[in-house]
Amino acid sequence: MNSITDNDPAAEPRGFFSKSATIAQPGFSRWMVPPAALAVHLCIGQAYAFSVFNAPLTKVIGITQPAPDDWSLTTLGWIFSLAIVFLGLSAAFAGKWLEKVGPRRTMFTAACCFGGGFLVSALGVQLHQIWLLYLGYGVIGGIGLGLGYVSPVSTLIRWFPDRRGMATGMAIMGFGGGAMIAAPASVALMNHFKSATSNGVAQTFVVLGVVYFISMTIGALAIRVPPRDWKPSGWTPPVTASKMITREHVHIDQALKTPQFYLLWLVLFLNVTAGIGVLGQASVMIQESFKASITAGAAAGFVGLLSLFNMGGRFVWASTSDFIGRKNTYFVFFALGAVLYYLVPQFAQSGNIALFVLAYGVILSMYGGGFATIPAYLADMFGTAFVGGIHGRLLTAWAAAGIAGPVLVNYIRAYEVERGVAKAEAYTTTLHIMAALLVIGFVCNLLIRRVDERHHMNTSTPAIN
Repeated sequence: MNSITDNDPAAEPRGFFSKSATIAQPGFSRWMVPPAALAVHLCIGQAYAFSVFNAPLTKVIGITQPAPDDWSLTTLGWIFSLAIVFLGLSAAFAGKWLEKVGPRRTMFTAACCFGGGFLVSALGVQLHQIWLLYLGYGVIGGIGLGLGYVSPVSTLIRWFPDRRGMATGMAIMGFGGGAMIAAPASVALMNHFKSATSNGVAQTFVVLGVVYFISMTIGALAIRVPPRDWKPSGWTPPVTASKMITREHVHIDQALKTPQFYLLWLVLFLNVTAGIGVLGQASVMIQESFKASITAGAAAGFVGLLSLFNMGGRFVWASTSDFIGRKNTYFVFFALGAVLYYLVPQFAQSGNIALFVLAYGVILSMYGGGFATIPAYLADMFGTAFVGGIHGRLLTAWAAAGIAGPVLVNYIRAYEVERGVAKAEAYTTTLHIMAALLVIGFVCNLLIRRVDERHHMNTSTPAIN
């Protein structure tokens, strides 16, 4: 059985970027940690806005119109896909390293990768070499995404044992809202750098790479971990653990031997699958559902509104989970989500735009809420010693859902249209399948129990934060 000393910062080499060098001094306010996490998450949230570069990248040579040698949208689509794949892979494989070296080194590495990925991509645009964009934003930037996503989480959970959900919600809310800053900023930069010989993409990549590196580095320098046995002033841990919250710790390798890990993997996978497919097709979906009423501009507004629900849901639902419990929060996600997915086609057929928009807003709030609540759920089940690494491995569910969700929405819709179903009704079958997936998720969540004591670490040595 692994010892809790496996995660001891005192056992690591000392240095400015070492875990021991980030231990907070007396008087440090824990409220300085969420801004440090946000400095990273608001940057990597740019990933949701990468689509603003798609059209300009198809005209790198032609400038105003695509030239014969310009890249196609299908070729460019692999950039974002690679980034999400490497987000999941880096989060999964670097999780154990994160717990060993601490958040500062991991966050600085994320800054180098994410910022550097933009610079490599800028070179790819300048030389018109697509493989450099795949390598830059897709592989190197994707690694930065994964490391940046998971690195502040375990630290926040340790600083806020009394409000785990709220703490992770504050940071992960930044990932949902980063695109709201990145999208207009990117468009403004491209317009600023546009000329007769350039559409401004390469220069924009350089500026974003530098700005994101600086912001993420500031977050890395500001991050601190709590001292051993630290707890909030005036807060007393429960004498006995609650039914679903343990006071013990499970080693990152041992966690993969528990049924709880795989049930939580399915819980996240099913919740994300149901939301991410809709997120990718929201504009087209509302236009086809209300062809006579919704313009392209109104559809863009709908997408923006969904982003607000996605961002707000990350904080609201995660904070709510501190009061009603993580398991009950996911029960709400699955039960309410299944009902709404079943009813959405009826709202469309009846021409009720308001209920259609409201239903999708709630669905996307629960999509974002699922991301923000799962780290606290993991801490409840496996303890805090290795929660960052365990969270990283669980994020492979996100990578899988990123493929499954869009495939379900796009291919089933195409099949329905091919067999003569009107476009306005082509999503009905897909949405009913999504409802069924959420019912399965409800059952998976129902089956989750406390982790068996045989998986707990040896706690003869005091736990290290």
